[in-house]
Amino acid sequence: MTLPPTLPPTLPPTLPPTLPLGILIERAHAAIAGHAEGLTKLDQAIGDGDHGSNMKRGFDAILAEKATLEALPPSDALHKAGTILVMKVGGAAGPLYGSLLMGMGAALKEGADAAGVLDAGIAKVKARGKADAGAKTMLDVLIPVGEALKAGADPAKLRATAERARDATRDMVATRGRASFLGKRSKGHVDPGAASSCLLTLAVLDALGDAPGEPA
Repeated sequence: MTLPPTLPPTLPPTLPPTLPLGILIERAHAAIAGHAEGLTKLDQAIGDGDHGSNMKRGFDAILAEKATLEALPPSDALHKAGTILVMKVGGAAGPLYGSLLMGMGAALKEGADAAGVLDAGIAKVKARGKADAGAKTMLDVLIPVGEALKAGADPAKLRATAERARDATRDMVATRGRASFLGKRSKGHVDPGAASSCLLTLAVLDALGDAPGEPA
């Protein structure tokens, strides 16, 4: 699977005053749609073989609701986008990614900063999937990225963290999800959920980097 190269560190020192929802939706959709076949190939090796097509269906549905989502407060938009993923994405990915976005939306509504928003989403994924770091899942990208964000990592470090964490799943043995049925045979393959989480992390950083800065 060919993934996009690390992008230049274009994220401004402070996050934009409002989330650039339209750009976020477009970049997230492009990341998933452009790599759906590669995600499916990864899933064919250790899963049901439908991660790419399922994720594309979910993000196609989010893109179709772009105008509606842009009209909502960011916290409500995240919640609605999460609901769309739960309804449209098959397998475990829908409920897990849906829980991620809904948890992030709830934290954003409460005024959490970026690290707190991601941390809340991760907590929902952990609870929904009954998993944690090291189980060869999407959490093996999200958790390191969240920790790096809390530590004040710049965009380049966040990108590198996501890519390194994705690649590290190749040497893990799956203990959760469909891949866990393979036991030690799951080793030697990048986890598809970790790959899609990496793609979306890069897409979000790219979108935030292109967002207009706060007026002087």
